[in-house]
Amino acid sequence: MLATQDQKQLQQEFPHVFEIDGNLDRLIHKIELLSYVNPINVEKEKHRFFASKYTIEPHFNYPKVKFNPYKLQRLFFAQRLERIEDDTIRRMYEEIINYYSNMIQCIETIGKGKSFYYNSLSVYGTPTEKDVQNAQFILHYEDEPLSLDMQKVHTPLEARDYFLEFAKQYDFPLNIRFSTHIAAEAMVSNSSKTLIIKKNAKFSKNQLLTLAHHEIGVHLVTTYNGLMQPLKIFSNGMPTNVEAQEGLAVLSEYMGGALTLKRLKELAYRVMASDSLIKGYGFADTFDLIHNKYKLNREEAFSITLRAHRGGGFTKDRLYLSGLRKIYKRYKQEQDMDVLFMGKISLDDLENIKHLGKLGLAHKITHRSLSFDQKLNTNTTLDFILNNLK
Repeated sequence: MLATQDQKQLQQEFPHVFEIDGNLDRLIHKIELLSYVNPINVEKEKHRFFASKYTIEPHFNYPKVKFNPYKLQRLFFAQRLERIEDDTIRRMYEEIINYYSNMIQCIETIGKGKSFYYNSLSVYGTPTEKDVQNAQFILHYEDEPLSLDMQKVHTPLEARDYFLEFAKQYDFPLNIRFSTHIAAEAMVSNSSKTLIIKKNAKFSKNQLLTLAHHEIGVHLVTTYNGLMQPLKIFSNGMPTNVEAQEGLAVLSEYMGGALTLKRLKELAYRVMASDSLIKGYGFADTFDLIHNKYKLNREEAFSITLRAHRGGGFTKDRLYLSGLRKIYKRYKQEQDMDVLFMGKISLDDLENIKHLGKLGLAHKITHRSLSFDQKLNTNTTLDFILNNLK
């Protein structure tokens, strides 16, 4: 982190930038979308859906929003951006405000069908034709035989112990809590800097390694690196940072020797589920596509479908595969990877960050993702697939 004296000098040189950055930091902490978009009655609705022989549309309930969306939006747009003299920085914060305004609209319309879906599109976009072709390319591969490492035998408490041990490699604290209200088996809450473990899940040995590299080795590393930057937006997240974040996280799984064809196919299923939203598929139709056409077992097919349909149609999951393709290409071209770990940034931010660096408003990373120290993947099928994604 910058020395206090250096930070004060920067604040004197760019007072309006720091004022607006600090204001936005306080506002952004209220709007972590993933804490609202995960249903609170998943198990009940899953049981009802299975009992209906996969025909009824589940009715999901969501956490109550803890802020006034209209008032919060007004506070975002009340920022005096015209005071920022640097054109590049002013435009950057304009984009940041528009991005988080769209995020508020997403939260405001969770559970309201198409209204949420269209707001979700404005934040996360929709799968391209190329994305769908890449997903289909992956799904045409035959499943590999499952090893003992793939059997889900570990409890959430054992998962906690595993993650605590894994995190000892890093020079930052690991906060852990349990929840029944998340769609994934584990996820990082960026605002609370906490790894959340699904309380009623079971984990395989491979899955624990995957989640450790993904959640701790990337999501928490970039969170803590962002906190060490002069500006708080690095830790809160630049616009469209999700694609690069998830691409880095999955590449971290690959580098750490955890990525499997099964996991890659999971990302492909997510693209197909996201694509089904464009076609107007309901929950049961998407489930039928994943379970009956692509022959994924019903538990995993339900999870994939839930992730796509939560809130009313959530397209975030389509970014994992496209992010992996872009970040892998960058890695193969031996371009700088450290810059992507400076915080929650996107590939589109790199020129802005170079500009901020020249002004002393961005500096090199403090924490490195250890999985990138050496490539441990030995699966040549994965190499072939990643090298041939369009």
